[in-house]
Amino acid sequence: MQIAKLNDIAVHFTDEGDPSGAPVVFANSLGTDLRLWDKVLPMLPAGLRLIRYDKRGHGLTGGGPSPYSMGTLVRDAEGLLDHLGVRDALFVGLSIGGMIGQGLAVKRMDQVRALVISNSAAKIGTPEMWQQRIDMTLSEGIEPMANAVMERWFGRAFRDTPELAAWRTMLVRQSPQGYAGCSAAISGTDFYTPTSGLRLPVLGIAGSEDGSTPPDLVRETVDLVPGSKFALIRGAGHLPCVEKPEEYARILTDFIKETGHA
Repeated sequence: MQIAKLNDIAVHFTDEGDPSGAPVVFANSLGTDLRLWDKVLPMLPAGLRLIRYDKRGHGLTGGGPSPYSMGTLVRDAEGLLDHLGVRDALFVGLSIGGMIGQGLAVKRMDQVRALVISNSAAKIGTPEMWQQRIDMTLSEGIEPMANAVMERWFGRAFRDTPELAAWRTMLVRQSPQGYAGCSAAISGTDFYTPTSGLRLPVLGIAGSEDGSTPPDLVRETVDLVPGSKFALIRGAGHLPCVEKPEEYARILTDFIKETGHA
C-alpha cells in the first residue's frame, strides 16, 4: 500500500513497472477504485512506468469535505504527479478520470504529453440529473441505484456473468459522501472551451453500449482537438477495460507506440 499526503487528504496509489520507464497514469471512473485497470496493465508493453490512484472519496483515498470541485480533483492528480516526480506522462482517464485528464492537460502541459479520453466527455449530463443522483446518494446510499448503474456500465453479455456481482459490490462499498462529492464535480464541469485549446496527441475510446457517455458524445469531445483519434469497442458499455480488456489494451498499446511513448 502506497500513500501520499497531498493537500488535505491521503491519496492511495500504485507505482509499478519500470521506475525509469515512460510514465502512464490511469484515473478511474465514478464509483470504482484503481482495480478498474487490473486486467489491462499486464497486457501493455514492457518497460513502462504504470501509475494508478484512487481519486478523492474513493477506494482507500480520503475524502475531505464534500462536495468537491473539478479543480480540486485536478489538483489532487497534479499533486500526486509532482510527489512522484512525473513529467511527460501519457494520461489515461475513464469517465470522471477523463475529465480530470482534460483539466490536468490544460493546466500542466509539463505533466501530460498525450491524453486518452475514455468513455468521457468535456461535459457529462445536466446539473439537474446530477443533483437528483446526489440527493439520492446522501439520503438513501448507493444501493438503490446500483442495478441501474450496472446497466450503464456493462453490455448485456457481461451482465450475465458472475463477475458482475463483484463490480456491483465495489460500487455500493464506495463512500456515499465521496460518490456525491465527485458527482458534484462532474455536474459543475464544462471543458468544451479549454479542451478545444489542447494541442497534444489525444485518443478517444468509447463503448457501443455505453449508457453514461455514448460514442457520439465521446467523439464530439475528442474532435475538439486537431489530429485526435477515436476508437469504438463494440459490445462494451461504460467500462470497456473490464469487459474487453484485450481489445482495450491493443488500442492503448497502439496509441502508446504511435506517440513514441514506448
